[in-house]
Amino acid sequence: MANRIYIGLLLLILIMSGFNLHAQTAVLSGHISSEGKLIPFASIQVGKTFATVADSNGHFILTDLPVGKRMLEVTANGFYDFQKLLTITDSKKQKINIELEKSVKIMEDIVVTGTMRPITRLKSPIAVEVYTSQFLKKNPTPSIFEALQNVNGVRPQLNCSVCNTGDIHINGLEGPYTMITIDGMPIVSSLGSVYGLFGIPAQLIERIEIVKGPASGLYGSEAIGGLINVITKSPEKAPVISANIMTTDWQEHLVDLGFKWKPSKSITSLTGINYFNYQKPFDKNGDQFTDVTLQNRMSIFNKLSFHRKHNRTASLASRYFTEYRWGGDLRYNKSFRGTDEIYAESIHTNRWELIGNYQLPLKEKMNLAFSATGHDQDSYYGTTPFIGKQNIVFSQLTWDKQIDETHELLTGLAMRYNLYDDNSTATVDTLNRMNKPNKTYIPGIFVQDEWSFNANQILLLGMRYDYHSVHKNIFTPRIAYKINFKNKQVVRLNAGTGFRVVNIFTEDHAALTGARVVEILSQLKPEKSKNINLNYSKQWRKNGNFYNVDVAVWYSHFQNQIIADYDTNPNKIIYDNLKGYAYSKGLTVNSELNFGQRLKILAGFTLQDVNRVEDDKDGKSIKIKPMLVEKWSGTWAASYFFPKQNIGIDYTGNIYGPMRLPLLSDLDPRQASSPVWSIQNIQVTKKFSKSFDMYFGVKNILNWTPAKNNPFIIARTHDPFDKKVQFDNAGKVVATAENPYALSFDPSYVFAPNQGRRIFAGLRYSFN
Repeated sequence: MANRIYIGLLLLILIMSGFNLHAQTAVLSGHISSEGKLIPFASIQVGKTFATVADSNGHFILTDLPVGKRMLEVTANGFYDFQKLLTITDSKKQKINIELEKSVKIMEDIVVTGTMRPITRLKSPIAVEVYTSQFLKKNPTPSIFEALQNVNGVRPQLNCSVCNTGDIHINGLEGPYTMITIDGMPIVSSLGSVYGLFGIPAQLIERIEIVKGPASGLYGSEAIGGLINVITKSPEKAPVISANIMTTDWQEHLVDLGFKWKPSKSITSLTGINYFNYQKPFDKNGDQFTDVTLQNRMSIFNKLSFHRKHNRTASLASRYFTEYRWGGDLRYNKSFRGTDEIYAESIHTNRWELIGNYQLPLKEKMNLAFSATGHDQDSYYGTTPFIGKQNIVFSQLTWDKQIDETHELLTGLAMRYNLYDDNSTATVDTLNRMNKPNKTYIPGIFVQDEWSFNANQILLLGMRYDYHSVHKNIFTPRIAYKINFKNKQVVRLNAGTGFRVVNIFTEDHAALTGARVVEILSQLKPEKSKNINLNYSKQWRKNGNFYNVDVAVWYSHFQNQIIADYDTNPNKIIYDNLKGYAYSKGLTVNSELNFGQRLKILAGFTLQDVNRVEDDKDGKSIKIKPMLVEKWSGTWAASYFFPKQNIGIDYTGNIYGPMRLPLLSDLDPRQASSPVWSIQNIQVTKKFSKSFDMYFGVKNILNWTPAKNNPFIIARTHDPFDKKVQFDNAGKVVATAENPYALSFDPSYVFAPNQGRRIFAGLRYSFN
């Protein structure tokens, strides 16, 4: 059935694509400039279908334009939007030169994540947050995972004190609820979700777009709570050479390189190399275990852009990632791997990714995109081996059709194949006692109509249908409404549903660490959610200054939520679908100030209430607060630039309210709730030229770690294999003279980075 749907829609698209083959067309060309200077790489769009990018000399050309009245729109970083209604005639060539006005702030960034088509951020009916490469430079980090710590409402959560793997929480929802894509392709999921944000060369990142709330209507499973889209630079726009080299007094060393070259006249290549090395074990809390996991990783990225007729796009990107990391007893070496003599968690990871995008040679705007990934993991968590393999192939055909001046249709077909295999019971045929890899096929079809009532109102309606080989039919509708008021005030209302298919062993790291036994009570059903989000934004510009405020409230309701129960039995993790419901609701505020291009301040805070509701033994509904979910949080980034000295100062930080923590027993002396804690950083940058600058600073200037006011973080590091732990007949730990707190070995008590204050320094070089 799914294949027939796929083929039928493809034929319909191909038939429709021939409608305009014989229509009269024209050519439009010109230059983009400001104050007498040509502006390179501006984005030019005519109507909602025809678009191109100006070259390095500010020149552009658009071919095959249909005759008639069309809106011309031009956007460029650092300039206000330009709009003009043009009359396209049937003359062979028309020319226009466009003058742009400088802007103190870029609120007209082009975004693609919310609607799968290029649109200015101000006009998008979906609220999209944009973080550029300049934002990442305010607090340089060795990975995107750590860089997101300064994004309001987004928290990188470490899941293990020993191996330091983690995931990304959005609005209080755990990492598996967040889909992570690169250039719009879902290459990071399940087994790769823990490692996918490490090793992406920062020199090649153009921007990061974040959508909070379900995006399953366009992106399918795993986008139930939010979407993070890492967008890499276009090879044509990238510098010829770029480099960032950084080191810290903890002996962490980072080399991040990028360079482009032209193998031929029609091909431009962009290559990036990211290498991170940390091999010095520290134990500043005195528990004889490493405070931070030792890591040695390398990532090689290459992106090819093909120059084609009529400015049609074609690109092919690939990445290879390899890493070895270990954490645990300071006496560990590889000879102890997998033994019960010295405890450590050691993980070998090899991963490859392939991403392609090809615009079909048709009059209609049709794109074929695909991605493929392979992830191999060879791990030992003490004596517990975990050998995992995952392959994902994804393809998507989209058709962007301008129906008329008020309706723009986006429709597409998607196919996802997932192969997952490991050495756990998750992939075992218990009846025949044979290994049985998990194979799933998910064909899908989606349609989205963007209806412009007028210049100030847009209604977006969307529907997606997926056929899961196990869970069968899945529908995910979405609706969005945007209205513009005077003085650049925008209100957006979004609502939609989401679904998620869960694989416990690839998403919950605690299922593999420590001595807890995993127990699954029933056949797990896919989770479902309903979400509504109301967003208000307002901009002010006066006397060269800029101010923007963005306020959002949200509510998400979950059914069949899969709960990991750590409380019933301290020696078990018990999984089951929630017999009730769960919700996440809250308020988030982001503000942005720019005073005369010297002082820039980004600040935000989030208030959230995340709970699950279920019946107790007496049938009464009770609320239960999940573990590791903060009640409130805040982030900031303040920057000041001294033009005469060419020196900039960046002060960044975050602060988090209390969150419930996992204890092992009533006698556990560790804090049941985290205190208010904050990570703050400062950086000084000296620019020697447009191409070269040096920076230095201090990370975690307050020297905060979770060991503050706690007797220990990891329980019983002296007995990690529980050889001296005594259990009663019910399997519970018994308090003894040797074990007065009735504990077993447990590294899951973690809520903040265990790395204290450190000094860093580095240099950046970029040659265009």
